[in-house]
Amino acid sequence: MIVSFNRVLQRLMPYITPSAVVIGVLLAKWFDNFVFLVPWIFAVMTFAGSLGSNFTDLKKVLRHPVALVACIVLLHIIMPLIALGVGSLLFGKEDYTTIGLVLSFVIPTGITSLIWVSIYKGNVVLTLSIILIDTLLAPFTVPLVMQLLVGGSVQMDIGDIMVGLLFMIVIPSLAGMAVNQWGRASFTSKMETNLAPLTKIGIGLVVTINSSAIAPYLRVIDQTLVWTGVTVLCLAALSYVLGFWTGRLLRVERGSVLSLTFNSGMRNISGGAVIAITYFPPPVAVPVIVGMLFQQVLASFAGKRLDNFGKGDKGVAALTHKQI
Repeated sequence: MIVSFNRVLQRLMPYITPSAVVIGVLLAKWFDNFVFLVPWIFAVMTFAGSLGSNFTDLKKVLRHPVALVACIVLLHIIMPLIALGVGSLLFGKEDYTTIGLVLSFVIPTGITSLIWVSIYKGNVVLTLSIILIDTLLAPFTVPLVMQLLVGGSVQMDIGDIMVGLLFMIVIPSLAGMAVNQWGRASFTSKMETNLAPLTKIGIGLVVTINSSAIAPYLRVIDQTLVWTGVTVLCLAALSYVLGFWTGRLLRVERGSVLSLTFNSGMRNISGGAVIAITYFPPPVAVPVIVGMLFQQVLASFAGKRLDNFGKGDKGVAALTHKQI
């Protein structure tokens, strides 16, 4: 029953986050009371998402780290710089929307990328390694890049951000890997199966609660909000395209190309929303929350474009001309 329920939730992923945003905005007065629970929910989600990997898998990928390093550079250097440039051009360098755009594209890769990589037969070990390394680096990369790019525009307590990321991401990840490494295989498998639906439900809860916290900024659909949505959508789509061509230029096999595409395009937006709500002025969270409307839909669209990739030239042509 749990497996069947998880499959249903998996099929509904493209609709869960947009629906959660709407629910959070409409029922803001009720859900806003539960903001304090978000870091705890997120920590459980991270632990559950880390149960499928261990330190041995990580060691294997680290022996050939080129694809891993390329993805990290794309995630934390190239895309944040592009986001800063586009945001400064459209909204002004010191505008909270620009700061939110940079935050949206400096946060770690999304744990849910593993779901899409598994569906389309990508390199699961590479995906897990990117997620884990990126997650472990998050307490350092996120505050550092934000400080370098927009530190003069908004006050940030880097120490608090690092501690928060350690609690929400790093410690649960290490705990999940430890259970996989040293626990019985049957026990780990059962725990992973039982927690899988909770991970997807947790994403919905985190999105709903965080959306309620910035509901006043989402209720009025003005020109700035529309442009923010269009900008986030275009930048997110560009992330997928850059991830795909990074894999092609590195001449890695099909599975690794798919992994680089999804890991470059998807972000841990739930975590980004937590960071934005907790450590920044509320308007900074708007681009992050808006990104939740597109992430799973874009992932589904990219997956369909990539489905034939490696089975002939059709998949490459589809990705190139459609640009995801």
